[in-house]
Amino acid sequence: MPERKRIIVIGGSAAGPKAAAKARRLDENAEIVIIQKAPDLSMASCGYPYYVGGVFDDRNMLICTPTGEVRDPKFYLKAKGIVARTETEALRIDRQAKTLLIRDLKSGAEETLAYDKLIIATGALPKKPPIPGVELDGISTLQSMGDADYLRDIRDGRQITKAAVIGGGLIGIETCEALQLAGIDITVIEMLPQLLTFLDWELAKLVENHVRAKGANVITDNGIAEFLGENGRLTAVKLQNGTELPCELAVVAIGVTPNVRLAQEAGLEVGATGGLLVNEYMQTSDPNIYAAGDCVEALNLITGKKVHAPYGDLANLQGRAAGENAVLGNAVTFPGTIQTGICKVFDFAAGSTGLSEKAARAAGLTEIETVINASPDKPGFMEGKLLVSKLVVEKSSGRILGAQCVGPGDVSKQLAIWAMAIKARLGVEEMINADLPYAPPFSLAIDHSIATAHLMQNKLKGRMRGISCVEVKKKLDAGERLFILDNRAPEEFDQMRLGIGERLMPLGALRGRLNEMPADKNAEIICFCKISLRGYEAARVLEGHGWKNVKVMEGGVMAWPYPREK
Repeated sequence: MPERKRIIVIGGSAAGPKAAAKARRLDENAEIVIIQKAPDLSMASCGYPYYVGGVFDDRNMLICTPTGEVRDPKFYLKAKGIVARTETEALRIDRQAKTLLIRDLKSGAEETLAYDKLIIATGALPKKPPIPGVELDGISTLQSMGDADYLRDIRDGRQITKAAVIGGGLIGIETCEALQLAGIDITVIEMLPQLLTFLDWELAKLVENHVRAKGANVITDNGIAEFLGENGRLTAVKLQNGTELPCELAVVAIGVTPNVRLAQEAGLEVGATGGLLVNEYMQTSDPNIYAAGDCVEALNLITGKKVHAPYGDLANLQGRAAGENAVLGNAVTFPGTIQTGICKVFDFAAGSTGLSEKAARAAGLTEIETVINASPDKPGFMEGKLLVSKLVVEKSSGRILGAQCVGPGDVSKQLAIWAMAIKARLGVEEMINADLPYAPPFSLAIDHSIATAHLMQNKLKGRMRGISCVEVKKKLDAGERLFILDNRAPEEFDQMRLGIGERLMPLGALRGRLNEMPADKNAEIICFCKISLRGYEAARVLEGHGWKNVKVMEGGVMAWPYPREK
């Protein structure tokens, strides 16, 4: 009988339990141990904001299986034959002896465990700003079950009236919603010029407008200078511009840093992003040690550069690969990521996959084209909801580099389509005839994603000269003379207008009113409508009658991120 393989997993959140479970399925005889510092195991950490917000009330739902079994040490031992030691800290890795020193946090007793293969899944630690007052009571993160319990107790007890969320990323926005739903007066404070930096500014601004419309205050371009308190408890935050905002709670959500102290002390290599350096097999610089989850860096499959991508789905995929390779040798790979992410923003969703325009240009991909599409996810008679998408492609080849989508419609479906297109290295021409499922309850006859590809094809072939809302605003602010046509119906114009000097010119009336167009055939004309389909058709009419500098404002009224007239 072959000698039993001994596999130790450090970390019991997402990647660690997944690695252990995969290893067990492939080797029934292996001795598998999980070392977990926290009292809980296999926590659905992405669910913390929804527990805090009261979407569900049973805490155990964060740590149970789909069938309702709590994933505690008894569950792991009985169901999987895995020894899970909670409230146990990993202290030191001895790579030469292939041992791990651990300490029981309840008794203080230390013990040395031998391993054949070690899997490090120590996750990430929340960043805290290095400013005065950061240790005051009332300052929290939302990184652990303890944090979730603390914030849920505040919600249930209605103990506070004002709170600040420091950071406008995924966790910050989800925390904002959770606390606002509890009736707490919320202010989101973001040091950068926009929320959700994985989006380009114009889409992020639409999200910001929505957050404000839901009653939360948003401050951008202004960071925290100091936490103020009395008797050791938070009373206010002071911004970098000197403004003081009273609050009794501050949730810091400014990102995470890989938790690699243990690995570094063992001499394992750390990459430029601060995450553990691993190859495609999730193997560290020590061939007997694998790593997965938020403590590692990954390869961005588009740029070829290493990134830190702390996403729950990637942690599970990496853990699965690490577990299999720890048992079978380097049999499977995790090739990398295109960094697909999504979050709920009240009744909006916002997400991206691949590269934003800003990220693409920062990566040196300057020969790109972008297009914005605003249109429903389903027909109007099925109560379709708005989607605003931005597509980024390589201009020469049409290869899809990235997509972003926001709105109350089915954002997740759009991102899933584009994520698979990017992974398959598809181009615009492959997407314009994509064979997607259609029926009115689910989609338009031409799905929003395919329509976005059509818009991009028109731009790449020179059939449409698009201009973004941001570019139009810049031109107006610079004092440029533009002839701006609103091609909506009069009743739409009366209900809402942009207030940028636009002239009402319904599409159906355009051919009969060409005499009102500029005499100069080279004059810059901007056409738009609600979503700019009619704007595109108007532009084609004008070009057919000899005007040479006609542009379509992409996304129309629905993509305009600035204040509108009503």
